[in-house]
Amino acid sequence: MKEYTVLMVDDEAEIIKLMSLYLKQENFRLLTAPNGEEALQIIDREPVDLVVLDVMMPGMNGIEVCMEIRERKQMPIIFLSAKSEEIDKIHGLSVGADDYVSKPFGPLELVARIKSQLRRYAAYQTPAEEARLNQNNDGILIHDGIMLNPLTREVTVEDQDVRLTPREFSILELLMRSPGRVYSIEQLYENIWQEPFFESGNTVMVHIRKLREKIEQNPRQPRYIKTVWGVGYKMDRS
Repeated sequence: MKEYTVLMVDDEAEIIKLMSLYLKQENFRLLTAPNGEEALQIIDREPVDLVVLDVMMPGMNGIEVCMEIRERKQMPIIFLSAKSEEIDKIHGLSVGADDYVSKPFGPLELVARIKSQLRRYAAYQTPAEEARLNQNNDGILIHDGIMLNPLTREVTVEDQDVRLTPREFSILELLMRSPGRVYSIEQLYENIWQEPFFESGNTVMVHIRKLREKIEQNPRQPRYIKTVWGVGYKMDRS
């Protein structure tokens, strides 16, 4: 079983100490940071699977840290906050958090939420071996004429540069990491938009259509992104 690494970012030492006990009992590897600046440094050098992030901190607040993480990595983020009003939760989720836990909280509840988010994200991630076979040594994804560089955010199709929006790029990257895997519209929306799916099917379909217009020679008969009727979309394996 994989040992997951959780980064807990909070300037309250007692909370860190308490959660350290509970998380280690569940065989999690725990990293800690007292502020946002140190958290970002850890994320840049360590393989972190999930972040528990306090909203109110000195220096960078949790909202700013969350937005910065979303520019760099894909991982679950759970906000901790003494603010429990619905508008605060909505704001936290809208900037990229996956869950929102109000202080004071029960440690067992937080552990359960961490496990739930990791299970959800695991369903969207490519198995390591499949991802390795689909990229070169520089981490560039290559698939049947498409080359995608996650670091520079560049895409070429048959050696021609293609300009994609951030959403289009994220959809293409997700599909290229798992050729042949079918993603439902709900899975695509929640993974790319990082918010709960609420009848957002048209949003996904519009982005798929625009993406096809940019990468397909004939968008009406797509070569790369295939529709699996009644299920969702996939990147063709051929």
